This record gives sequence, C-alpha cells and structure tokens, in this order.
Amino acid sequence: MVLAVVRRITAKTDVAKGIVTANIDLKEVVWRGAVRLIKDFWHFMCDVLEASTNEVLMVAPTAFGFNDQAAEDNHFMHSSTSTSSGKPGGSMTHKALAEFAGLHYELTEVAGVRVSLFQHSLEHGTPDAVFPNNWFTTHPAGEAAGGVRESTLALYPLKCPNRQMERRGDIVEVLRARGYGRLWDMSAAEKQGAFFEGTGVLVLDRVNGVAYVNLSERADADLARQWVDRMGYKELVTFRTVDPAGADVYHTNVMMAIGSDVAVVCAQAVPDAAERAHLLERLRRHHTVVEITNEQMGAMCGNILELEDGRGLPVLAMSTQAHNAFTPEQRAVLRRHVAGLHHAPLDNIEYIGGGGVRCSLAELF
Repeated sequence: MVLAVVRRITAKTDVAKGIVTANIDLKEVVWRGAVRLIKDFWHFMCDVLEASTNEVLMVAPTAFGFNDQAAEDNHFMHSSTSTSSGKPGGSMTHKALAEFAGLHYELTEVAGVRVSLFQHSLEHGTPDAVFPNNWFTTHPAGEAAGGVRESTLALYPLKCPNRQMERRGDIVEVLRARGYGRLWDMSAAEKQGAFFEGTGVLVLDRVNGVAYVNLSERADADLARQWVDRMGYKELVTFRTVDPAGADVYHTNVMMAIGSDVAVVCAQAVPDAAERAHLLERLRRHHTVVEITNEQMGAMCGNILELEDGRGLPVLAMSTQAHNAFTPEQRAVLRRHVAGLHHAPLDNIEYIGGGGVRCSLAELF
C-alpha cells in the first residue's frame, strides 16, 4: 500500500516537470525522512483524492435541442433553423450524438475515466439535459481541507423551468444509492426566484476550500454565502463578469477552471479592477494561472475540467475547439501540470447549447 502511494506521488510530481517515471527506488523516499513523506502523502491525498475524480455522470443528448428559455441570458448559444420551433431537429440531434460519442470514447477508452451514462427523451422536455453538472454536485468527506464533514449530494435551484425538470427522480435515486451521508436539496429556492446552478456557477478549489462564483441571474449572492457556510468551505470569492458586448456572462465555468495546481481564467472579463485583482491574487496563492482572452473564453477555453485518468494521474478534458484555441505556450504550461490534454470536437453542442465539455461532466466523488 505504502509503495503504491509513493509511486503515485512520485509519478504526479514528475508529471509536473514534464516527465513520467515508471520505476522508483523506495530507499530514496526513506532517505527524505518521515516528515517529508508525511507531507507528500498529505498533498497526494488532497490533490488526487479531492481535486479531481475518475468518475463522472453524463447524459447523452438523445433529445438535444435549442433551449429558448436558456437563451435569454446565455449568449454563448446560437439558434438554428432546425430548432426554430423549439423542438430538437433530427440532423442536429444526430450531430450532437456523434460528438457526444466521440467525447465518451476519448474519456473512457483513451483516458480511462469511468462514466455513468444516462439518456433523455422528448417526453422529459429537457433539451439541455446534456449539461447535468448544473443540477447536482457530490462531495467526499474531508473536502475543503476537512471542512466537508460528511459525504454530500447537493441538488440545486435552476432558473429555467425546463431545466428544473432535469432533476429526475430516477437519476437522484441512483445517486442516493451511492451512500452519501447527507442530501442537501436547495431547489426550494426556485419558488422565491433565487437560483444557484451547481458547478455552472461554482468553480471549486476542492483542496483548499475556496469557492469562486461569478454573480449573475443564475448565481444568487445569498445562496452562494449559504453554500459556503453549510458545506464547510473556507472562503468565497465573488465577482461579476461581462462579455465583449457588455452582456453578463451567465456561468462561472465558461470563464475559469481550477485543477490541482493550475487554473485557467479570463480575467479581462471582470470589469471591476479591484475584483479582478483579488480574483487573480487568490488564484495565484495555490495555482499557476493561465490567463485567457475574451476570444478564447468564447472558444470554451474556460470550460475545461481536471479529471483523474485510469492511472490515477490528473488530466484535463476539453473540446477540440478549446484545445486549438489555447496558444502553444499555454498548452505547454497546462502539460507541465497534468499528464495529458484529452479533447474531442463538440462544435454543434457548444454552438447551439452554449456549453462545452465541463458542462457535460458531473463529477462523482
């Protein structure tokens, strides 16, 4: 057990230097001394077990379509003639399914990520169901530097009525069967017109217990404070963002992402200088920060997610559009902190649905 842990620690450390080491001399570790070994083990426990997971939930876009309700404030969406009636167009849905299949293959067969897969139908009336991360999150005991006292399944209040229907009882029961010690259902806030859309609005530093929230119609400030207090997180960092046209950015996870020790953020989308400086300062305490432009944000460079691959090493999942929009220098920085960049084209889902790879993945801890 100890040898396995040491091997994974060493592999993770070497990946940060751009090297993957297959073998290790245990004597070298012993000579570091007990104190160093304990520190390495603690960082391993935090970084690998809390910052990222090897298992996600996905919903295939079997009834995908342009969502008129969501388009009211999601300016990353674009309508299509095939969905002018508000119903999924056959060819568009087929394209979305083909893209989804490519992403599923890249994650499961190439990266070794475990996927719990669901689907939806026209009867559900949920054209955006392919983005399940907005309506639930899961949290292991010990997350946020020990602040999360028991494993938790949280359900969230969503702004759009047809997105509220994504909280399907059958999926909730499957999630509850995983044995979480606490179920926290925040969805009653919908009746008061207050919304807080999961890891769409929450970008989490799960290791250090910092929650980053871009306040918007979908991210209520009071609910953000309530979430941090009740979940046991240490700090809440809030700000507001706008796109180049001056419209509010609807979700936090399209403008920033956080991994074990690297973060991506579109700081230029934060117009308030004090908020922008505080955001960058807080991120830089624990992470190497890759700043992206508004144009890169539009290409979904912020909508990426760190996962644990089949070897137990951190990798980044993103769309091919996002991968190609990062500069070579930015990709080099990312690769110094993870074992690989896994991407698949999601052009139709991103263009019509206004969300990318991160939106398509709900982490299971």
